[in-house]
Amino acid sequence: MRTLYLCRHAKSSWADPGQDDFDRPLNERGLRNAPFMARLFKERGEKLDLMVTSTAARALATARFFAQELGAKETPAFDPSAPRPQLLLDANLYHASIRTILGVVNGLPDATSHVMLFGHNPGFTDAVVYFGNEDLDNLPTCGIVRIDFPIDSWKMAARDLGMLVWRDHPKRHPGQG
Repeated sequence: MRTLYLCRHAKSSWADPGQDDFDRPLNERGLRNAPFMARLFKERGEKLDLMVTSTAARALATARFFAQELGAKETPAFDPSAPRPQLLLDANLYHASIRTILGVVNGLPDATSHVMLFGHNPGFTDAVVYFGNEDLDNLPTCGIVRIDFPIDSWKMAARDLGMLVWRDHPKRHPGQG
């Protein structure tokens, strides 16, 4: 069994219209929602071995809130002997297509069974539909889904093979919208 969590970055700032998309930071709501959702994730008691994030500022900031809450260490490469969870940066997740996301998932180390990816739409919404055969129009900012796969290796993850177990997002919680 493998468990994949997909977390879309928290709300980003458009305060500087000339700023490069890659460098956009979180806005006030994003800075409130990301630590809140990280805390909720921790309270769920979900197991997590590895986190992999897009290197874009807003995704990386979101992932770092989760890493801080979960006691994860940022590392340049996965180390199966290191204490878990670990946080890896993967530039391929920046505005990744479903094909790229599938490649990232298929390349995950089999020493991990519970992995969270941080990235962007529309690719993350597409991934929920692709893996979990779910009718989802939009994964909201800082939204998280859990998809379970009945597989022994990440290389086996494929279309419609996963089952959406739960999903959550900040607007479901009073005061976070």
